[in-house]
Amino acid sequence: MPQDAFTLNLIIKELRRKLSGGKISKITQPQKELLSFIVYTENGSVKLEICVSAKSCRINLAETEYPAPKTAPGFCMLLRKHLQNAKITDIGVIGGERIAYFDFDCTSEFELLKMRLYAEIMGKYSNCVLVKDGIILGALKTSAIGESTGRVLFAGAKYALPEAQDKLSQNDRAGIAAALSDCDGDIAKFISERVRGVSYSTALEIAETYGEGITADDIVNYLGGEAYSPCVTFLNGKEKDFKVRSCEREKKPYPTLLQAQTAYYAAINARQAFEEKKKKLLSATNSAVKKLEKRLAVIEQKLFECKDMESVKLKGELITANLYAIKRGQSGFEAVNYYDEKGGTVKIDLDKTLSPADNAQRYYKKYAKLKRTALSVSAQKAEAKEKLDYLNSVISHIYAGECLSDFEETEEELGAIGLIKEQNAKKKTESKTPFRTFEKDGFTIFAGRNNLQNDRLLKRLSPQDIWLHTQKYHSSHVGILTDGKAVPDEVLLAAAEICAYYSDGRDGTKIPVDFVIRKQVKKPPKSNAGFVIYDGYNTMLVNPDAHAELRKD
Repeated sequence: MPQDAFTLNLIIKELRRKLSGGKISKITQPQKELLSFIVYTENGSVKLEICVSAKSCRINLAETEYPAPKTAPGFCMLLRKHLQNAKITDIGVIGGERIAYFDFDCTSEFELLKMRLYAEIMGKYSNCVLVKDGIILGALKTSAIGESTGRVLFAGAKYALPEAQDKLSQNDRAGIAAALSDCDGDIAKFISERVRGVSYSTALEIAETYGEGITADDIVNYLGGEAYSPCVTFLNGKEKDFKVRSCEREKKPYPTLLQAQTAYYAAINARQAFEEKKKKLLSATNSAVKKLEKRLAVIEQKLFECKDMESVKLKGELITANLYAIKRGQSGFEAVNYYDEKGGTVKIDLDKTLSPADNAQRYYKKYAKLKRTALSVSAQKAEAKEKLDYLNSVISHIYAGECLSDFEETEEELGAIGLIKEQNAKKKTESKTPFRTFEKDGFTIFAGRNNLQNDRLLKRLSPQDIWLHTQKYHSSHVGILTDGKAVPDEVLLAAAEICAYYSDGRDGTKIPVDFVIRKQVKKPPKSNAGFVIYDGYNTMLVNPDAHAELRKD
């Protein structure tokens, strides 16, 4: 949610209790507009984040680790210079403003220095400024004299707060009551526009809490009261917002606002990381697909040019058969086609500068060249189509991905074939992501997340286990662990529906799914990841179903 002054004030109260007296042990700037501080407190280490991005400006505690850049940006180096091992003495907010501050005791070689870090959580104007004795030492976003920001933010200048908004204070009962008497429209809009430090989102909650008979006392008590019930709200099963309190039905309560905020941003960041990784993998794969499609178009054109090679050979043979009747200097002649049962004729062009025998050789050489081309490009076409089918299977698995871990081995797979930068050796040694796992009537069902997992799943199954794959669609490999028992129809149906769901046909109906015992499935040597051949199978038509109620992983 927009961190208005009302919400920020409550967050800072909780941070003060949690971080006061703590020492800064590590400072990083993993992203352009994100600062990360590891604070060592008496209860252990805590990760504090200050984000000044326009879309997600915030001050929060986090558990997510971001890789730090090899070279720290300038502002990060400045913070390390002054705040490394510094003690947090106070945390507070500027009254009615979306500006928090962190006070530090910094020990240098010769003296104890006091510094303040301002975190301005103001949408696109968000910033982080380090100040000593009222003088700016540095800012994450600097502005010079003459810029349209209305403030000067560079080293050596005096720090000045933004110009105060012409709004009513949150505890001005009389002023709010007077203004409220003139309100005859959207009460939430009135509150957000007339009361300082209240976003429209918070104003909506106030309006929904008290209804049409809302009074100035209600507004002041809501904004100044200590009673609140932090929660994360949901929309269609996805995290929508975190709030101090909410009238919405789909929500999850948390003991503290910090915990609600941490859970919300962890989910949002995970979703963002998932979408970014998905976009990266799709971009690399789709780019390779387009190149292959262009290559196939060129190959098809060459094959089209070779389609008349037999007629070229025939003309050479007819010239040879009629050498006695052809004279040097002829531009062409018409010969009887002795391969045509009806006795048809063929018109043959001749090079007047060549002898009849040389003209025949010219056609033979052209035929030989076309034949070599046809053989070569036919092999290239088969290879390109095989690779295209493989890349389309990768795309299918990317679209079926449900979380970031689903892409780990896909990224490794694309790195191995040179489509993206290959993962480092350290990451490759990490434990592999487990299969999607389901339980049905005492039977375990596995579904692969990508081609590498599909190969591993094949090795995991015993000869009499059941293996499933969609027919004429790219899909995950699915296996049923039988333990030597007969598989009930209900279990087989569920496995087939899962297989259809994790396929290109997930949006359709009556998807054909082949099933066969594992020993009938073979992986050809040197074949692409996920490629197999099988026989002796049966097919069933099913509707795709994720069977979330059976999911165990």
